[in-house]
Parts: sequence; structure tokens; C-alpha cells
Amino acid sequence: MISLYIIIGIGIVGLMAVSMIHHQRSLKLRAHLMQEAIRNSDFTFRLPTNGLLSGERAMQQTLNQLGETIRRQVNQSEVESWERLTRVLTHEIMNAAAPITSISQSMLGRNDVKGTPLEPGMQAIYDTSRHLSEFVANYRKMSELEKPILADVLLRPLLDDVSKAYAELSWEISIPPETSVRADASMLRQVLMNLTKNALEAHAKKMVVVLTEDGSPRKSGWLQLYIGNDGLPIAAENLPSLFVPFFTTKRRGSGIGLSLSRRMMIQQEGMLDLAEKQFGACRAGFILSICASPL
Repeated sequence: MISLYIIIGIGIVGLMAVSMIHHQRSLKLRAHLMQEAIRNSDFTFRLPTNGLLSGERAMQQTLNQLGETIRRQVNQSEVESWERLTRVLTHEIMNAAAPITSISQSMLGRNDVKGTPLEPGMQAIYDTSRHLSEFVANYRKMSELEKPILADVLLRPLLDDVSKAYAELSWEISIPPETSVRADASMLRQVLMNLTKNALEAHAKKMVVVLTEDGSPRKSGWLQLYIGNDGLPIAAENLPSLFVPFFTTKRRGSGIGLSLSRRMMIQQEGMLDLAEKQFGACRAGFILSICASPL
């Protein structure tokens, strides 16, 4: 009988040892995955917490939140860097374009230019320089945003207003009526309209707006909104440059819509990112992260 107890005891200890070895290997794999993500500047990792002991679960949750915090800080620093560069570039462009516009306009009024082969070329110089000056002036005006006024904003009525403004699109909005966020209503509306305009330019017929599973305000204080469409997908080679000011693939695009939208979200203590996973029939989408109103 004693021998049987010894055998059972040895078996239990053996099972515990195997389980512990397997558990340690799992923890090493988690550490390796996070290390690789950080090495590749990917701070979006969110590893599951199931199967962990209470202390390990708390540590993993902290690391997941830390990755999200780092990602936000990196994106904010990137936006601020582009803003500083753009401010310098727009100043230099204005200084160069203004005299060209003035001189070419003056030349067009001269009798020795009117009706001569010089006139079309001078007209092209004038039109181009004027268009450039107007573009830079408009960008300056749009980029000099006022400080946001944060308040509790009901999300569903705001989305309904935007959908009415773009009635040519079919809308699927799965947002509970009581969902409220801390935001500047005007800025948030402009971001939503910019994303909708992008969808129309991509020949979309339908917009989808849903709360993501990761956007539970009870867990993180953040609400994540997926805004997708069934338009043309974004080419892989364009993904790294989507939020770069002045980058555009459209013939008549200005390249400031997405970069400005991200800046407006950062000013509201939120963020705008490209969605990694698409919902339903959507072929392109964005994740809008914003602070949820206190429950």
C-alpha cells in the first residue's frame, strides 16, 4: 500500500514538473514574440492572458497596455515631427511662390507678351504658382487648429448626422445609442467626414461603423471604433505613407486629409490608425481610438 502511495506521489510530482516545464516554455515564447514585435517597431501586440497565474496575468495586461502607450507616443512624435517639417516647407514655398506669381502676373499685362508665343507659357507659370500658393495657404489655415473643447459626446447621433450628409452611401452603424465619448464634437465630425470622403474617392458603396472587441471602455478607458468601406483596397506599397503629409495617390488629391485627421484625434487625446483586420465585406478601414466618457 505504501509503495502505491509512493508511485502515485511520484506520478503527481512528474505531472506537475511536466506542466511547469510547458508553462515556462509558453512564457519564453511570449517574451520572444514581444521582443520581436518591439524589434520591428510593432507596438500593437496584445497577447492573451488566459492560462496564466494571477501575477503573470497582471504582468501580461500591463505589458499589453504598455505596448499601446508606446505606440501612441511614437505616433504622436511622428505627427509632431511632420508638423515641424511641414511648417518649414510651407514657409519656404510661400516665400518662393509669391514673387513668381507677382512677376508672371505683371508679365501677362505687358504688350510685348500679349498675343505672342510667350503668353501661354507665362500663363502656365502664373496659374501653377497661384495654385501652389493657394494650396499652401489652405494647408496652413487647416493645420493651425484651435485647441479642442472636450465634452461628453453621444456617438450615435453624430454618426447619424454624417450618414445623412452622405446619403449616397449605404450605412451600417452598430453603435449602442448610449455610447458616449470625451471629444470635441466639431473635430470628431470632421474626422468622420474625411474618412467618408476617402471612401467615396475609393468608389465605395457602403460604410460600416462598429465597436471593436478591443475597445471595451470598462477594461482600458478607451473606445475603439472601426470605420470601414467596400471601396478599393489600399495598395500594400502605400501603407507606410498613408499618414505622411502631402502623400496622395489621387490625381487631384492634396494629401492632407488623413494626416490632418490623425492630428485632430491626437489633440483630442485619441488616435487614428489603419485597421489590420477588416469586417464583413469591407476592403479598407480605420481604427479610431478615443477616450470613453466615465461610466
